[in-house]
Amino acid sequence: MKTKKIAVIPGDGVGKEVVPEALRVMEALSQLHGGLSFSYDTYPWNCEYFLKHGKMMPEDGLSRLADSDAIFLGAIGDPRLVPDHVSLWGILIKIRREFEQVINVRPAKQLKGITSPLAHPAGFDFIVVRENSEGEYSEIGGKIHSGEDEMAIQNAVFTRKGIERAATYAFELAKTRKKRVASATKSNGIVHTMPFWDRVVQEVAAKYPDVEMKSYHIDALASFFVTRPQEFDVIVASNLFGDILTDLGAAIMGSIGIAPSGNIHLNGKYPSMFEPVHGSAPDIAGKGIANPIGQIWTAKMMLDHFGEQESADLLLEAIEAVLEAGIKTPDLGGKNTTKEVTDAIIRKMKELAE
Repeated sequence: MKTKKIAVIPGDGVGKEVVPEALRVMEALSQLHGGLSFSYDTYPWNCEYFLKHGKMMPEDGLSRLADSDAIFLGAIGDPRLVPDHVSLWGILIKIRREFEQVINVRPAKQLKGITSPLAHPAGFDFIVVRENSEGEYSEIGGKIHSGEDEMAIQNAVFTRKGIERAATYAFELAKTRKKRVASATKSNGIVHTMPFWDRVVQEVAAKYPDVEMKSYHIDALASFFVTRPQEFDVIVASNLFGDILTDLGAAIMGSIGIAPSGNIHLNGKYPSMFEPVHGSAPDIAGKGIANPIGQIWTAKMMLDHFGEQESADLLLEAIEAVLEAGIKTPDLGGKNTTKEVTDAIIRKMKELAE
C-alpha cells in the first residue's frame, strides 16, 4: 500500500474550518478501503502569515510542496488584512504558475437534495476545462501617466501550446463522458486572440472525429448555462472565460459553497492542487456554519486524480444522500453546522460501504 503524501494549506477564513472536516472524511475513507492511505504536512500560510512575515509563504515554500503527491488548499484571501491581488499572487497563482498547473477543472452538476435556482435544471452535469496559465491573466502590461491621461494596459497572451493543451485535455475527458465539447470564444469582438483560439481548437477537434464540437460566443454560452445547461458535457475555455463560467456553474447548482476544482499539472514533475471554488467568506468565518461540501467534493476530485475511483464515487454518493436527507448548512436553506454535515457524510459512507 502506497501512502499518498498531501500538502495541506487551510488558508484563510472558512478554509481553516472546512479543510479539517474534509481531512476527517478522507481518513474515514482510508479506514473503509485498506489500500488507501494518506499522510499530511500542514502549512500555516495565509494573510495572517503575511502580516507577520511580509510574504504569503516562505522563500522555500515551493520546495516544501514539491515532493507531495497533491496540494489540498482551503481558501486564500482576507481583504480586511491584505489586498486580494497581493494574497492571491503571493501563493495561489504562484503555485499554479511555478508548478505548471496549466489546466483548471471544475465540474457542475445538479446534485440530489439541492434545489437549483433554475426553473428547469433538467439534470445538468458538465465540466469546464479552463486554460490556467496564460490568456487574459497574463502579467504583461503596465500603467503610465496620471490625471486625465492616466492609462492602464493589460495584454492577453495566447500560445498554440497553451490552447492545444487545454483543448486536448477537454477532448480526452469528453471521450470518457458524453463525447461533446463546447468551446467558449468571442471571435466576433476580440479580433486577434479569439480567432487564433478558434483555429487551434478546431485543429485539435479534427483529431477526435468521434467527439462532437461546437463553438459558442461567451455571452451566448453564459445565457445557455441558464436556459439549457443539460445540453453541455465538457466546455473548454480561456483563463478568464473559464473563471466566469465556473462561478456561474456553481450558482446554478445552488451555492458556490459546494463547488470544487482542481489545478492539474500534466507530466508528473510537480503536484497538482485541489481547492474549492468558494472564497474565505470572512463574514461567516468562526461561526461553524460554513458549507464543507465544496472542500469535501474537492477531496473527491483529488481521489479521482489518484485513480481511486471506487472511493471517489462512494464519497459523492454519500454527499448526495446526506443532502437528500435534508442535512444542510444555512447557505442551502438548512440549519446544520459544518461539523454536523461532515459527520452525516462519514456515517453515510460507512452505511453505503457495508
